[in-house]
Amino acid sequence: MIVEERIYRIRSGKTSEYLKLVREEGLAIQEPILGGLIGYFVTEVGALNQVVHLWRYADFADRVARRRTLSEDSRWRVFIPKLTALIESAENRILLPTDFSPLQ
Repeated sequence: MIVEERIYRIRSGKTSEYLKLVREEGLAIQEPILGGLIGYFVTEVGALNQVVHLWRYADFADRVARRRTLSEDSRWRVFIPKLTALIESAENRILLPTDFSPLQ
């Protein structure tokens, strides 16, 4: 199992708009294809205007296949420009659980 951590810095004053888009349109497209949503978070302390979401995959090959399917989905191709217009920067990490992690 791997966890993908995606961190988006949202344009100032646009976090509510970003979250509304994800809630009302994005997740309905993403979840059936990506599966494994662990959580969606916003920052309260530290770097502000950030949204962090975590996705679980069986392994890196599973992630590549699912992300490819998402990128080819016509609904996603229409949706993503609306979302990216609100994103200032993005960071992506793949996390591997330790042998004692509750998430395996």
